[in-house]
Amino acid sequence: MNAYPIDILNQYCPSRRVLELLGDKWTLLTLNAIARGINRHNALQREIGGISQKMLSQTLRELERNGIVTRHVYPVVPPRVEYELTLLGKSLNEPVVALGKWAQDNYALVENAREKYDRDNRANNID
Repeated sequence: MNAYPIDILNQYCPSRRVLELLGDKWTLLTLNAIARGINRHNALQREIGGISQKMLSQTLRELERNGIVTRHVYPVVPPRVEYELTLLGKSLNEPVVALGKWAQDNYALVENAREKYDRDNRANNID
């Protein structure tokens, strides 16, 4: 039993470990791809731009360990492995898709804010 109240802002709250998992960009992108129906390792790697084979394997292992995806190995030659969202993973799908959509809808505003901040700080930081 947890001795601390469940509060994401509490440094000892175990929910922070879940947040750390979800805060990783590869986790969010992998979940998004699996939710779209892409479920084989090579297809996931092709779909998720920039992810290495090693990073994808680590991400999938971590998602499986945390009960978010299941791994199905089919006894064929060559071996066929597919990944699928668990019920827990499916419950996570809506907020993950919403976060991805928000990023796509607002990236230009974020980039503009970043450029303005950098411009203003360069002007104020005269050596």
